[in-house]
Amino acid sequence: MPYLNELIVNINQLDLVKVRKLKELMILTHKKNGKIFICGNGGSAANSNHIANDLMLGFKKKIGFKFISLSSNLPVITCIGNDISYDEIYSQQIKILAEKKDLLIVLSGSGNSKNIIQAIKIANKKKVNVFGIVAYAGGRAKKLMKNYIHTKTFDMQIAEDLQMIIMNFIMKEINQDIKKRRHLKKLFN
Repeated sequence: MPYLNELIVNINQLDLVKVRKLKELMILTHKKNGKIFICGNGGSAANSNHIANDLMLGFKKKIGFKFISLSSNLPVITCIGNDISYDEIYSQQIKILAEKKDLLIVLSGSGNSKNIIQAIKIANKKKVNVFGIVAYAGGRAKKLMKNYIHTKTFDMQIAEDLQMIIMNFIMKEINQDIKKRRHLKKLFN
């Protein structure tokens, strides 16, 4: 029960203003015909792949965002890791693929992974919008981003569960918005 109790406490403490800010940034990126990139390590990398799948294909008409998980292309990741550095596995992809109209979402428990920090720095340099979902104390990542959701748990499984809860909440809200608002219906048809 301690796990469920902490998860419930953290859900109740989510800053819905920031969650909705991420939703609006995603919609704005879509309106500009931009791409949304997402990345993380370990369980957060698995979440990145799951989220990219859901938000690319999880809408009524099965057409959603141009959502790309930087954690999904194993040959690219291992090539960059081997030939350049594991610290650059995401930043190199951002250098090549990202444009100013795009959005990068980073998922991190500690906020201190070098490859996440490098991705944020390159995205900032390219003037790509960056939004993070971080836990623990937020780490260096939190200091490099204007926009983030800081879940203050020090439990990695809860941090990763909250990443999925936040993104599933956003997907459900967008689906509701599509039903209610004409301008969104046009965007997603």
